[in-house]
Amino acid sequence: MTPRPLAVVTGASTGIGYELAKYCADDGYDVIICANEPEIKDAAADLGRETVDAEILPIQADLGTKEGIETLWRALDARPIDALLANAGRGLGEAFLDQDFERAKDVLDVNVTGTISLIHKVGRQMRERGEGRILITGSVAGHMPGSFQAVYNGTKAFLDSFSYALRNELKDSGVTVTCLMPGPTDTEFFERAEMERTPVGQDDDKADPASVARKGYEAMKKGEAGVVTGFMNKVQTLFADLLPDTTVAQMHRRLAEPGRE
Repeated sequence: MTPRPLAVVTGASTGIGYELAKYCADDGYDVIICANEPEIKDAAADLGRETVDAEILPIQADLGTKEGIETLWRALDARPIDALLANAGRGLGEAFLDQDFERAKDVLDVNVTGTISLIHKVGRQMRERGEGRILITGSVAGHMPGSFQAVYNGTKAFLDSFSYALRNELKDSGVTVTCLMPGPTDTEFFERAEMERTPVGQDDDKADPASVARKGYEAMKKGEAGVVTGFMNKVQTLFADLLPDTTVAQMHRRLAEPGRE
């Protein structure tokens, strides 16, 4: 019997990551899911009840640390990875100089260092085999100077750029790289980033995580370069790329400044 292909989904305890893992399982993959919260085990149990035949293995690890990356890597046990959905990420609101620096550094460690560390390991394995799919969760935020989200938006700008660069480097390898760029989505992100008192945090018109995940998953399966989810996010990204950065930074301030009416 041919073994099922394997997908690895990070940041999968809730939200977009959980929905990506569900699409993988429904599509015939066994799935290893990883997050730094103990809820990852509950997510695995829920996925096991919702999907048919898929093996779901939860790994609790902090992917912002070298130890966390190694914990996940050991769990893979050299098994070939067919799809890596690098979705783990953290946010942090408030003005940069008012943030605790260690928390700001943690956003950088998880979103950037942890993500590319894992991709470096998995990507080499895929390139050697001549096949594989990588989905990186960037953001429309990567197109905007993020006043009151400066570190987070900076990490997403890095990931958006990194995705397209890596895709080009691997264009003749059989490995595809796709960048998922959602806008504000109805997940626990804003609570965890302490952004409930911001206009964007209080906006009730956020995207559905299952819809965002579906579009990202479909783009990955087709081997597309990237997808911005939501019509208004596409419009916003277009204008963000055309307008002066100083103007876009002021626009972002109106969305993310705490307590702003």
